[in-house]
Amino acid sequence: MDLENQGSNLVLRVGMVGDVLEDMLVGFRSKEKDVQVVGVWMTDEEGVEEKGEEKAVRQVAEKHGIGFRLWTDEKYFIDDRDIPFDSPRKYPDVFTSYRKSVEPLRDAPRRVLPTPKSLPTLPNFIPPQKEPFLIPGKYDGLQSALLKPLEARPLLPKIAPFPKGVKSASPFEGGSKAGQKRIQHLIASGAMTNYKDTRNGLLGLDFSTKLSAWLALGCITARQVHFQLIDFEEGHNEEYRGTPGYGKGENKGTAAVRFELLWRDYMRLCTRKFGPRLFRVGGFRDDNSYPWKTPDGKGSGPEVKEAFERFLNGTTGTGLIDASQRELYHTGYTSNRARQNVASYLAKHLGINWKLGAEWYESLLTDYDLSNNWGNWQYVAGVGNDPRGEARVFNPVKQAVDYDPRGEYIKAWVEELRPLTEPQEIFQVWKVEPERRKKLDLESNIMVDKPLKRIDFRVGSKGGRGGGRYGGSSRNGNRGRGRGGPQNGYHYNGNGRYEKKGQEDKPRVNNGH
Repeated sequence: MDLENQGSNLVLRVGMVGDVLEDMLVGFRSKEKDVQVVGVWMTDEEGVEEKGEEKAVRQVAEKHGIGFRLWTDEKYFIDDRDIPFDSPRKYPDVFTSYRKSVEPLRDAPRRVLPTPKSLPTLPNFIPPQKEPFLIPGKYDGLQSALLKPLEARPLLPKIAPFPKGVKSASPFEGGSKAGQKRIQHLIASGAMTNYKDTRNGLLGLDFSTKLSAWLALGCITARQVHFQLIDFEEGHNEEYRGTPGYGKGENKGTAAVRFELLWRDYMRLCTRKFGPRLFRVGGFRDDNSYPWKTPDGKGSGPEVKEAFERFLNGTTGTGLIDASQRELYHTGYTSNRARQNVASYLAKHLGINWKLGAEWYESLLTDYDLSNNWGNWQYVAGVGNDPRGEARVFNPVKQAVDYDPRGEYIKAWVEELRPLTEPQEIFQVWKVEPERRKKLDLESNIMVDKPLKRIDFRVGSKGGRGGGRYGGSSRNGNRGRGRGGPQNGYHYNGNGRYEKKGQEDKPRVNNGH
């Protein structure tokens, strides 16, 4: 652990942050001859609850006559002190406008701060955890304690088990060391250089950066990613010498990575600007005109509750949605491409309150980030800062044709579909003819007999057939993006800027990159 290497350590406590601080200060006061608390420092965060926590900590510190300091969060791409707006009210409502105000992106970040050679050691006495909670002394014990209630009462008791022969697309360990190794691997392997062409993948480790969890938790910073790329682009790190593009400046892949890092910044600034509207059904637009359906809500029948439960369990009958939902539940990860489709399916195809999807993602994602998750769910739902609003709808069948043409990703996570070879049946299993269902062990399967939606799209010759481990490659070239980056409507001009070709930047849902 980095803190241990610097001579310090990390102490975990459970409880409301204000209460925990109160207990700690009272405990330290009992040992005042040995330990004196001279200040309480905290990192500034956006969000309603986060601001409430800051207020509670400040009040406790002031009560005990101890200095309180709130530090700027520096894990983002562009430092808050460098953005060209003097008030959150002036932040642009559209990402493209913000992007243009800070380009060229390669020149925007501040330098990474040097690592201190040492830190103060922890005192010999630290007040214990307040009952009824206990803090395990080792990681295995902590993991066991966290999983115990989930194993006793699973969130989804009826969901299909983890499928055989499948590996998580995000099997990584936490911590700064693992995060730095991941950055180095992505650069050395060429994944960063190829990122623009591979980012819409669904299966595998390196189609996207998978840095989102480390970034969300502060194990690494966006500036660290940026300056590792600088070392590669300018030929300053011999470890990358054999990688195509070494020493040749910014390329379309590394530029696209910076583009995505800026999206994370922007969604956080939107939270700062709009405050509680991040969590309101009307979103940033304050648009309450849509009659959202809510399970057990006023005017919603039992079919809404059933539809939502099937959505969570991955039994909608739409292959791409079901695969993503099962992957998310079992691994805490699903790709950005899949996230967009899932959000659009719940909000636009089913008309169910988008906030339920955002809460579900919050409870499961290993890379959960407050602003990215909630801001992008409302973006796709049409109540956020998407200029196209409700007009943007993803067709999950066409998306499967484009990004999983042989159904390999779908068949990996939805085992029931593995005997199928026809893409149109994999994408919408209700299309399997009745006389074949018994032979394929699909008889009386709710996805076949009662799909939530029969989506109007017929697979043509582009879909392909069979082959591969689960029916072929999960990709069919680079068929555009639809995610919110330099694609379709934009091209990289080689000078640190993206130029518009006719449409607005596209959305993302809590990244996944």
